[in-house]
Amino acid sequence: MISAVAEMYNIHPQTLRLYEREGLLIPSRSNGNTRLYAPEDLEQLETILNLTRDLGVNLAGIEIILNMRRRMRQMQEEMQAFVDYVQKEVLERSEKDREGIQNALVRINPLQMIRARRAAK
Repeated sequence: MISAVAEMYNIHPQTLRLYEREGLLIPSRSNGNTRLYAPEDLEQLETILNLTRDLGVNLAGIEIILNMRRRMRQMQEEMQAFVDYVQKEVLERSEKDREGIQNALVRINPLQMIRARRAAK
């Protein structure tokens, strides 16, 4: 509930309401319309408080930072899904196909070739 969260983080309940109005924090609601804060909401609140108290970021800056963090998480999930897909495809190939992949030519930077020759001498 809002009073318990406000007390736990030493902030005024109106501050929590402001964060909700600004769309920075969106707690769920009970049937009686009481705000219910999930662990994810509390983690988001801690981030907001860290940005405001410790770093002096204003609400507009917090909104930008939170949106960027959300987008980064989405991109990480998409990249992980892609990596999982590629790994699955490679594992499903036959042994002969895998040998061909392992022996494939790879383009390298000519400067790396020069460095490699010098290192070999």
